Amino acid sequence: MDDLVEKIGQCVERGKINKTSPYPSDMKGLDGADELTRQALDAAVGPDLILQACNDGMKRIGAKFSRNEVFVPELLMAAKAMKAVMAHLKPFFQSGSVKAKGKFIIGTVAGDLHDIGKNLVAMVVEGNGWEVIDLGVDVKPTKFIEAIKVNPGCAVGLSALLTTTMANMSKTVEEIRAQFPTIKVIVGGAPVTMEAALKMGANGYSPNPQGAVAFLDEVNVPG
Repeated sequence: MDDLVEKIGQCVERGKINKTSPYPSDMKGLDGADELTRQALDAAVGPDLILQACNDGMKRIGAKFSRNEVFVPELLMAAKAMKAVMAHLKPFFQSGSVKAKGKFIIGTVAGDLHDIGKNLVAMVVEGNGWEVIDLGVDVKPTKFIEAIKVNPGCAVGLSALLTTTMANMSKTVEEIRAQFPTIKVIVGGAPVTMEAALKMGANGYSPNPQGAVAFLDEVNVPG
């Protein structure tokens, strides 16, 4: 059983989605995250143990990414493998037998249609045990506010790629702060810096998905 769980974590770290996936080349033809997770659940392995293996795999690939040992394509493949695991675990989250660490609302701010960075953060955060509510792109402040009302006690992530939409990010943080002063907000994206994040009133900033996970684990927002 332990070996099976460990293999799931390795598949997530290496980005091995399923048996038919040709990536990575040295694991071609082997069972991937999809098949191994199904086997583990059929063998009555606890979904919480599978989730922990998934978390560990994402942490390892995230650490490698932070050290520039792997790059965005490898991180994306790991996130896809993690998504294959999460497809099997979602029913356990919905039934309450596995509890998420908390809720994380994320979206690209108004006026910005870029979503690659946002999607990557969403996938990595979900793989680390958080329930993610992805609002998409070009998200106006009112939509963030409505989502927060429906998900009390959540944390919020704002993404922007365009320098021209930084003002919209700042306005969104301001409106969230006005109505929900205790909500934890993290911001990120190419034009964003820690200095800019603090100036607009955000609680945190990260240039990469693993930093967002570290921030969320630190604030430990209850679900």
